[in-house]
Amino acid sequence: MAAAADMTSPDIFSGGVLEIVKYVIVFVKHSGTLGLMRTYGQYCALARGLDLVGDRWTLLIVRELISLGPSRYADLQRGLPGIATNLLAARLRDMETAGLVSRSELPRPANATVFALTEHGAALEGVVREFVKWGAPLMSPPAPDESFRVHWLLIPLRGLCRDNTPDAPAQVVRVGSAADGCDITADAGAIHVTSSALATKPDAIVGGDPGALVALFTGRLPVPAADAAGMIAGDVDAVRRVVGGMPSNVIGASA
Repeated sequence: MAAAADMTSPDIFSGGVLEIVKYVIVFVKHSGTLGLMRTYGQYCALARGLDLVGDRWTLLIVRELISLGPSRYADLQRGLPGIATNLLAARLRDMETAGLVSRSELPRPANATVFALTEHGAALEGVVREFVKWGAPLMSPPAPDESFRVHWLLIPLRGLCRDNTPDAPAQVVRVGSAADGCDITADAGAIHVTSSALATKPDAIVGGDPGALVALFTGRLPVPAADAAGMIAGDVDAVRRVVGGMPSNVIGASA
């Protein structure tokens, strides 16, 4: 009889499925059970992963917590337009039970409850990143009724941006605003993308409609054209530093 295939071999799985398999292996080792939530009842890594994160809105909550870090309930609601209050509460409760999310109380003067991804919840970033790549061809121009938050670009920008002038001093490019945006820091060849912070003073600020932002950071809208359209305030070279030469399939390939 032929030997069983090595289920951890990269020849068996690739892309998003491999990320889910890796995640489930870690979770099962940590928790020892998947019986806390609804289940497909299938002995399959993909099914077990979907037992945990397959419910509607769950991965979008993960997206918010990856992008924003520890967040208040109201912060999550703002980043999830269309979710019912009771459904958000139920999803957070299920994610806590599964060990994906933790809650803590901030002391005064904040005096607020915040939610954050646990170590195992944060490991879903690879899964989310693969879904972003998979969904890239679906990113045609936004429909008039589609919601958009600039911080939703944070995960794609981590894959899109490059430091094209690594010998230059560190620079920060803000996409959006301090209230809703991403700060791209280029420093010594490395790129760090975080949610915008009031204390950060960017060298350039990029704004515009969702389609134009996607076009700029996928290289389909040249920096000079974006500047001429009034999308860039500040140092245009700082923007050119982080947007040149990126792959076009991370956010979307359709104009």
